[in-house]
Amino acid sequence: MPMELVAAGSPPEPNEEAEQAADREAQEHAAGTVAVVGLGYVGLPTALALLAAGNEVIGLDASEARLDAIRRRDVDLLPSDHERLTASLAEDATDSRFTLTSDPARLAAARTVLICVPTPVDRHQVPDLSAMAAACATAVANAVPGQLLVLTSTTYVGTTRDLLVEPLAERGLVAGTDIFVAFSPERIDPGNSRHTQESTPRVVGGTGERSTRIAAAVLHRTAPSVHVLPSPEDAEMTKLWENTFRAVNIALANEFAEDCRGLGLDPSPIIAAAATKPYGFMPFYPGPGVGGHCIPCDPHYLLWQLRAKRISSPLIDAAMTAIAGRPRQVVRRVRELLADRGLSLSGARVLLVGVAYKPGVADLRESPALEIMEELHQDGAKVHFTDPLVPVVRLGAEVLASEAAPEADNWDLVLVHTVHPGADLSWLAELGNVLDATYRLDSVPARAIL
Repeated sequence: MPMELVAAGSPPEPNEEAEQAADREAQEHAAGTVAVVGLGYVGLPTALALLAAGNEVIGLDASEARLDAIRRRDVDLLPSDHERLTASLAEDATDSRFTLTSDPARLAAARTVLICVPTPVDRHQVPDLSAMAAACATAVANAVPGQLLVLTSTTYVGTTRDLLVEPLAERGLVAGTDIFVAFSPERIDPGNSRHTQESTPRVVGGTGERSTRIAAAVLHRTAPSVHVLPSPEDAEMTKLWENTFRAVNIALANEFAEDCRGLGLDPSPIIAAAATKPYGFMPFYPGPGVGGHCIPCDPHYLLWQLRAKRISSPLIDAAMTAIAGRPRQVVRRVRELLADRGLSLSGARVLLVGVAYKPGVADLRESPALEIMEELHQDGAKVHFTDPLVPVVRLGAEVLASEAAPEADNWDLVLVHTVHPGADLSWLAELGNVLDATYRLDSVPARAIL
């Protein structure tokens, strides 16, 4: 939050003096050591961005295996973040600004603690709060007066108060006075170099004006701007709105694509044509399903909370049901295409091209490919995959290795699930049995779509 400037030679008004003092407090706090709790797909890039901004950073993760992977640089990052990681680990050990640890007591040395842990759902789409609750409890147990605690994990409305503010009060630390607390949802898009942290605005809502001001100053070090909201609850709902909006529109795109196929149309050029309208339309694209840590999970945190309050949200409910059922639609389409060629799914040799949940990452979390492969396998298909970023996939009791030369084999059907940047799929043009679940391979002559 920018400080107001006072003309030289004129003494500041009392309220201006207080404003300047508050800004100084926030900026001094922002320059201090930051601890990042959870060094996954969100926490590690956040830590690296703070290092680039000049902060000393304590990276805390409960997994020694993850910490070792970071030290080996064996982690999935954008090239620019890999460079940052290499530079930070190459510093003289006695002068390094990046400390990797599994010791929660180290949190007491930080001016700011950012909590960046996963918030998944279980197999019944019920929020799994275990990682977040444990991380917040750790932060509270090691909190010291004057510290700022910021929760960034997407969650239900009221989490910041339930898991941080109230437990801190039980320790005698009053949020906004003795200690500062805020919620600021992460906005990291793994594998996307077009939307870096440094180019993406942040949202923050704190417990009181001081908490919000200090949190905004910290976040501004890695973001071009910070949009301030009145409370943590406002910020929590903002992230749920963002990702629920995406989920509903993806479900609509998938449904519309099926409608197009029913009418003998390819949806891709239709979406491109609709996107030429400069207002009132935002293109969303169909696919084999939705994976990752956000879209298939986050709206369920909202639905879970609304159900507890007996509030219905039928549109969101229908969209999430449709998203959950999309992989099964893919399997049905595979079965149809094989039947058209006089083949049964049982015993058919099916190859999936790309199994990561999105292009450019090695992340398998919630990937539709996993459910598709499992259902195909259960129905008797001989399932294989090829993915340059994913070396192995566990399928039941089996561990499948990525096919190094898929073009050299004879497949009954090839299902294109994820196309990574730079992937050479020219060999697909020679096949007459390609199911393009990405809707992007219009150069393949005999391709079918969902």
